[in-house]
Amino acid sequence: MAPVCRIVHGLRILEFEAEGPLLKDDRDVADFLSAAWGHEADLVVLPAERLGDDFFRLRTGVAGAVLQKFVTYSMRVAILGDISPRVAESSALRDFVLESNRGQHVWFVEGMDDLERRLGEPGA
Repeated sequence: MAPVCRIVHGLRILEFEAEGPLLKDDRDVADFLSAAWGHEADLVVLPAERLGDDFFRLRTGVAGAVLQKFVTYSMRVAILGDISPRVAESSALRDFVLESNRGQHVWFVEGMDDLERRLGEPGA
């Protein structure tokens, strides 16, 4: 199934499906960026299911490398899904998610409703 592109609050959102190859490291980001550029997307929505376990273990450096690649190429990204069990296991991950959600480039949201609400806020 191909990613779905739609407009939300004037932004072109490219939402990837939960099934598909994992984004395991920063080299895999190119596939997602390529699709986003092909759809002229402003923001990529990645289901948490598409992220490898190492992404959520911050000591591996995978999350930082992956998300930095999106930021470097000026592509906003939202990680979609309930990651509360992972956050409960790691105070470092909890802090990382909280700090990311304060910014404008990387967000962790539970569902599309949460994302749409955030995008509707002033300054989003």
